[in-house]
Amino acid sequence: MLHKKLAGPGAAARKYDLITALGAHALSLDKHDQRLILRLITLMTARYNWGRDELSMGQKEIARLWSCNERTVKRELAKLRALGWLIVKRQGARGRVSTYGFDIDCMMAATRGIWADVGPDFVVRVDAPQNESVVPFPVQGTAAAPDMTDTTEWGLARAVLFAQDAGRFGAWLQALDRAGRAGGRLTLKAPSRFHAAYVQTHLDGVLLRACQEVDPTVSAIEIVD
Repeated sequence: MLHKKLAGPGAAARKYDLITALGAHALSLDKHDQRLILRLITLMTARYNWGRDELSMGQKEIARLWSCNERTVKRELAKLRALGWLIVKRQGARGRVSTYGFDIDCMMAATRGIWADVGPDFVVRVDAPQNESVVPFPVQGTAAAPDMTDTTEWGLARAVLFAQDAGRFGAWLQALDRAGRAGGRLTLKAPSRFHAAYVQTHLDGVLLRACQEVDPTVSAIEIVD
């Protein structure tokens, strides 16, 4: 799960995940809530200090950014505080603007219902502990050609997949092992839950077509970890 302060290794990817979750969540809501979340995202990308978890911006500045009046700004900020997404860290006084922070865990909890709609790999990634590294490309560099002595449908399909795209093969497909076959369903084992979810979501069709090229009786591919 994403945590309140997005800084350090992997922070950039986690920021994109947060904004993706907020955007997808907004699109599932009515136009008023969509606009509220769009305004929040604009504040986040324009003026939020991720390392310090601080947003210091006067209501006049926010009104200009949002193309609205200050009364609307006050109303929208109150809504965000009521949701628990925006926290007053220091109240403005004597000409100083208020300083806010974002409760990122609260935002992510509110968006959980749409995670599966983004994709199972997204669910695995954002649900992982913060100290667990989830690398988007498990293997980098040029992969070696697969062993042609393996004459199973998967062994032959690996050669097809390598010829199609050696980079993709090295990144995602080389690490898959044949786990079994039940009728037309071929089961492949991935090295991690994230890896399995990503391949099943993004490369299922590629795998199925390659397998059917060498064995037309293959009707489905299942990726397990």
